[in-house]
Amino acid sequence: MPRLVLYQPEIPPNTGNIARLSAATATELHLIEPLGFSLNDRYLKRAGLDYWPQVRLRVWPDWETFCAACGPAAAEASQRGRLVLSSSRQGVDYHRFTFLPPDYIVLGPETRGLPAELLETYPEHVRIPIRGQVRSLNLSTAAGVLLYEALRQTGGLV
Repeated sequence: MPRLVLYQPEIPPNTGNIARLSAATATELHLIEPLGFSLNDRYLKRAGLDYWPQVRLRVWPDWETFCAACGPAAAEASQRGRLVLSSSRQGVDYHRFTFLPPDYIVLGPETRGLPAELLETYPEHVRIPIRGQVRSLNLSTAAGVLLYEALRQTGGLV
């Protein structure tokens, strides 16, 4: 089943909403530090409401530690999956991208997106088409769009 990864998230309510999404879909949620808030933040807790015990949450001290444990080079075959990076400017439109069950959908920090070095290192990129002058979607909205498409394609909605 696809998994969500938030790389250095900054805004507590967005992460709380994504935690609720993760609980509602039984999706693993990985947070890559540094976080722009404390996991005890009241806005984070409020956005996730009483669903936090149902969230399969893993927090990683940095990208390298996450990749060593969960990325494509991880020792356990069951943990391997592509790192599918989201970008508002590059990549395959999400509805034309073929998601695989073990994929990790990686979303960047709200104010700056994923760093160029990650986008250059990992070839799988998806984007959500946006019309007009809107720069990007809210992080929790983007996570929902991408996750539900990945679940639809991989049979995770049954």
